[in-house]
Amino acid sequence: MVYFSGLVGLLLILTAEARIGNSSESSFCTESRECLLYDLVCQNDDYEVRHYDSVKWVSTDEECYSMDKAMYTAFQRLFKYITGSNEAGVNINMTTPVTVKIEEKKRLWQSSVFTLNFLLPSDYQMTPPQPTDDSVYFTETPDMKVYVRSYGGWMMSLTSSVNSMLLKRQLDKVQATYNKDYHYAVGYDSPMKILNRHNEVWYMVEGEPGPL
Repeated sequence: MVYFSGLVGLLLILTAEARIGNSSESSFCTESRECLLYDLVCQNDDYEVRHYDSVKWVSTDEECYSMDKAMYTAFQRLFKYITGSNEAGVNINMTTPVTVKIEEKKRLWQSSVFTLNFLLPSDYQMTPPQPTDDSVYFTETPDMKVYVRSYGGWMMSLTSSVNSMLLKRQLDKVQATYNKDYHYAVGYDSPMKILNRHNEVWYMVEGEPGPL
């Protein structure tokens, strides 16, 4: 029984390390040691379908009228967590990507809750240190398939909105089924990086991916 429990624990650790791996395995993870890895299911000229294993994130919510302002405040909060504002007082390596969960039905004159997420490194996937800030908490994305549109430049309210609209238009054209309640804005680069920046929009696949 002890042997079996140890084997299960080892498999869980290996799974976490396999899906949060060395950034050298990704062409657009250039500023962090570890990156969220995926399996490419299929792709066309406009978007692709990826499979991600379930992983844990450290998250915080910020209600605001714009994603840009919400991201600034929320980023500072999560950055404090990974730089020692946790019960263990440890520094945690930054990973990529950073994601923002965006409510789909937001209107320009209404505030909305934006959820910013930092991917927890493989060493902290199982037992991350507890936050000292009550507004910081842990989330877990399920094993999932996502529709992904990539674009360059900076991830801002305008660029994120335009690319999410373009991806939705392409998905609706082929009658793909996806979660229309929210999407993710996904960034891979620090503000200091100027060239070859990489950003994405994610919509969660419902059922099986539609035809490309």
